[in-house]
Amino acid sequence: MGCYNSTVINAAAEKVWAVLKNFHDLSWSKNVVQKVDAIGDKQGHEIGAKRVLNDAFHETLLSIDASNMTFTYSIDDGPAVVSKDNVDGYVGKVTVFPVSDNNTSFVLWTSHWESAKEGDVAAFCNPIYHALLQDLKLHFS
Repeated sequence: MGCYNSTVINAAAEKVWAVLKNFHDLSWSKNVVQKVDAIGDKQGHEIGAKRVLNDAFHETLLSIDASNMTFTYSIDDGPAVVSKDNVDGYVGKVTVFPVSDNNTSFVLWTSHWESAKEGDVAAFCNPIYHALLQDLKLHFS
């Protein structure tokens, strides 16, 4: 069970990572994320940082690895099929890979979960991740 979304960004991997690495900043996604509330004392680059997106998605930063340009996060609660009452163990992962032959970036956004009681979690989440990646691509165009 999971989601897989990817895109190629016309920018160096280090530049793309610089935009993505702050868990509390999604200002690059104007079409998907209208509001980000940072919850608690942790900064956006600290494990355990929490955020609420669009007053709906409650997420926690689980890991961040700057040298490999990747982070993981959990969805702790949310609307519909990703609510805490419906989904167990939801983990998302974002990784930026350098494309060495032309100095662009390959961005991979995946997720998996242990179980879901009802609904098609992938059908709900895949369009959101696709739209987020399209916003990221627009940010660098």
